[in-house]
Amino acid sequence: MPTTIRPPALEPGDLIAVSALSGGHETEVIAEYDRGVAEIEAMGFRVRPSPLTDVSKAWWWGAARPADVGRELNELFVDPEVRAIWSLLGGRFALSYLDTLDYDVIAANPKPLIGMSDISVLDLAIHATTGLVTFHADSLVFGVSEWQDLPGDGRARQSEAYRRVLTSTEPIGALPALSEWESWRSGRADGPLIGAMLNRFVKVQASRWAVTPDAFDGAILFLEDYNTPTINVWNDLQVLRLAGAFERIAGLIIGPVDGISILEGTTQTLREVVDDVVGERDIPILANVNCGHSGPNVPLPLGVRAAIDTDALTIELLEAAVS
Repeated sequence: MPTTIRPPALEPGDLIAVSALSGGHETEVIAEYDRGVAEIEAMGFRVRPSPLTDVSKAWWWGAARPADVGRELNELFVDPEVRAIWSLLGGRFALSYLDTLDYDVIAANPKPLIGMSDISVLDLAIHATTGLVTFHADSLVFGVSEWQDLPGDGRARQSEAYRRVLTSTEPIGALPALSEWESWRSGRADGPLIGAMLNRFVKVQASRWAVTPDAFDGAILFLEDYNTPTINVWNDLQVLRLAGAFERIAGLIIGPVDGISILEGTTQTLREVVDDVVGERDIPILANVNCGHSGPNVPLPLGVRAAIDTDALTIELLEAAVS
């Protein structure tokens, strides 16, 4: 793995660009878009939509042709006024333009890249290639836009967690649990975070931007998936097992369980599938963590050292994610 690069900390008034890095913008979600922008502005930042964040732009199931999306992302990293890049939403597109990104330019112009689902392709590939800390966290639509619906003080806790992760040069500490976290194997472990949406992770591993085996050494691996049966999860986990991931990691975080179904004719639950693949490795496993497709996400910065305690049901960031 390359040396970790922490992007510069954001300051009040900094400009965040919202970019359609996968699926395009649609008129049906304009209200959600506006709510998401309002949440970011409430944290003290300015927001600017990028050119491809336009309801009139689309190509197949993406915002534009792959080369055009890649070009816009390269330009956003170079743009000195843009201090962070926040994804509009997910989709099924990011793999198509990994070969158009200028990774040397990205490394030379570090800034937070924020998103999840299909955007985890970019989070993972850019981090693996450049060492840049990227942020597996809520996209604007179907993520930040839903903070206002969190019960109790959830909205304030979520906003404060994101503000601290993006602005503080001190260790962040505990992250807010906005779902019922579960202990699947007892224990405590710490190590650098690495992870993504599982089915995207295994696709990136088939490319030249794959995570190298040493990146798993002592790491806290986080995985989530959605709208798929446990038999698919089991097979995708086998890819990581065969790569030696589960022999090397220190701990495991599993995302929401409610997005995983059981294929008709089978009985295996997500927990049984994970237990089977991890095997006899004595590592802590924290599950049903809100780091996927089930409500607002806890922010997980790749490459930043974290600690999990599955008895206390906690995740702590032991370092700053920005410099």
